[in-house]
Amino acid sequence: MKKLVLIFLVIFSVKAFAQVNPNDTIRVENYPTDSVSTKSSPSEIEVLTDIQESNAPVKVMKFNPTKAGLYSAVLPGLGQYYNKKYWKIPIVLGGIGTGVGITLWNQKQYTRYRNAFIAQLNGQTHEFSNIPGITAEALGRTQDRAKRQRDYAIAVTGLVYILNIVDAVVDAHLYEGRKDPDLALQPALLYDEFGNQNSKAGLSLSYNF
Repeated sequence: MKKLVLIFLVIFSVKAFAQVNPNDTIRVENYPTDSVSTKSSPSEIEVLTDIQESNAPVKVMKFNPTKAGLYSAVLPGLGQYYNKKYWKIPIVLGGIGTGVGITLWNQKQYTRYRNAFIAQLNGQTHEFSNIPGITAEALGRTQDRAKRQRDYAIAVTGLVYILNIVDAVVDAHLYEGRKDPDLALQPALLYDEFGNQNSKAGLSLSYNF
């Protein structure tokens, strides 16, 4: 009888120690901070707040491709400003400004040689009359060359204008993809560990699964 009582006490003691005191565990559930009981300690509230912030969806800034395209169509470079790609604005304005300048200069040259060509055909004096060897044929070739260069400048300027719009639309459309933390392409310094060469600039591509 004493042996049975002793065995029963041993089993009861093992079960008692095997139980976990609820106060020794921390249950963390994703409850809103405003629903946490006021009886909770400050440390528990901070833990819940940190977990909520880490689990909260990342806010990604998005741009409207239609607005970006319209802005660039109205004023070149404005779409890049809308997309916050400020470094592209001087490139766009410089390309279009250079094209417009070359177009105007060639138009002026074409007008000069065109007037001289017409005056040479009519036997009148013009600004090139005092230059030996000037003929109507030479003036005609020169005016044609100026006209051709003007047309090329207009075509290139129009192409830069269209690319400005396309760039703004694509930038706005792909902005969310560029902000993906799992995919990053950024400049980096590359160092040759096996040689004595200095560090070189390059691009670093990282992708996280």
